[in-house]
Amino acid sequence: MRPAVRPALRTALAAMCASAALLAATAASAPVAAADPPRRAAAVEVEIPGPEHGGEAGSGHVRVPAAGPAKAASRLSDPARAADGQVTKMVGNGPTGDRLDVVVIGDGYTADQLGQFHADARAKWAEVTAVEPYTTYRDLFNVWTVDAVSAQSGVSGDPGPDTVRDTALGSYFWCESIERLLCVDQPKVDAYVAKAPAADLVIVLANSAKYGGAGYNEPSAALGYEGISTASAGHPKSGQVAIHETGHSLGKLADEYFYPGVPDYEKYTGPEPAESNTSTLDAGAMAGQRAKWYRWLGEPSPDGGTVGAYEGGGYYVTGLYRPTDSSLMRVLGKPFNLPGVEAMIGGFHRHAHLVTPLTPTDRVLRLRNTAKAAVPRLAAPDGRQLAVRWYLDGRELKRFAGRTEVRVADLWLLDLRGHKLSVTAEDRTPAVRDPAVARTLTSTATWDVRL
Repeated sequence: MRPAVRPALRTALAAMCASAALLAATAASAPVAAADPPRRAAAVEVEIPGPEHGGEAGSGHVRVPAAGPAKAASRLSDPARAADGQVTKMVGNGPTGDRLDVVVIGDGYTADQLGQFHADARAKWAEVTAVEPYTTYRDLFNVWTVDAVSAQSGVSGDPGPDTVRDTALGSYFWCESIERLLCVDQPKVDAYVAKAPAADLVIVLANSAKYGGAGYNEPSAALGYEGISTASAGHPKSGQVAIHETGHSLGKLADEYFYPGVPDYEKYTGPEPAESNTSTLDAGAMAGQRAKWYRWLGEPSPDGGTVGAYEGGGYYVTGLYRPTDSSLMRVLGKPFNLPGVEAMIGGFHRHAHLVTPLTPTDRVLRLRNTAKAAVPRLAAPDGRQLAVRWYLDGRELKRFAGRTEVRVADLWLLDLRGHKLSVTAEDRTPAVRDPAVARTLTSTATWDVRL
């Protein structure tokens, strides 16, 4: 878990990043519901995106109400109510149990704008899969859309803090008086997420061209998803905010940005962080102790420069080091660095399995039967594919390497005993050097066979 941002930092950041928003709010003649929602439920911690015209990916964290402002239920027409909650498989690459399932829900789309929502969802997913390692591993994902029909088009806080709209998920800018912080009513989001067959990651798209987003990066105990990323459907930088947030939820990565001049964050003096991309060790100590990202030291990284130990990260100016100067965990528009790519691949494989048995594994296969399995294809730049191997009673059948089906008749069984036939798919990616992560990149299916 990322270290919680202290109250001093939240206060300082609110002053630094949202002073204009606060002035606008205090100048208003009456309180604005969208800017200061009543706290009807428990608060949750969310990440604030960096400023629209800056480079930093984030501006720290703040606690916000889990539920939005209380209001009467929306009155939808009969056709709109019939469309509400419909689920569509936008991208299908296999059974939910074997794939990482992403659920995309729109907010501020009326019934006659659902076509636009689906187009926005496709465009945003294309933006996500244009970034490595999503590009290489796109076939590990299923993507589901859930239609959330809103009574009004657009979302609260757009264009200004006095704008309030009646929407299905209660999305609103100016959350906690921060203009670009796009919050949602999480219980309402969960009600729609529950309609999908499975959810490992949730993206909420606001029907807006205003810059903003938020990262709800705590896993859902009830529904099992890793986190919620909110983003404006119509703003070109908001997709980068969403991808950054998946670095936290899927990759369990720390933020690599820091805040000069913020009290209590000049120097980190705590224990070694749990996250794989921040450390109290400089490059020499890291190499000597064979710790953290030492295997990548000196390697050229996709985000520019070489992997080393760059001071500043996890919000602290000194005392913590990050692997590279400007990865996506610090700067929007940049790729993940090498240690970040490794962590993301490990996160993908926590949810996805590489072998899907097409022939049922709960019955004995006989001479006339064939063991069949599906294995996802990779879109690696070097053309690399998964290594597929077959075994009989633990002994590799090298003549079947690379195949996705094997006939029992081709096993040349000479006795009437029971045997175990298995197929294994292994991801031998050079982007993973940590043996602990590499051990998770293998999947197996096994059948009982007998003449």
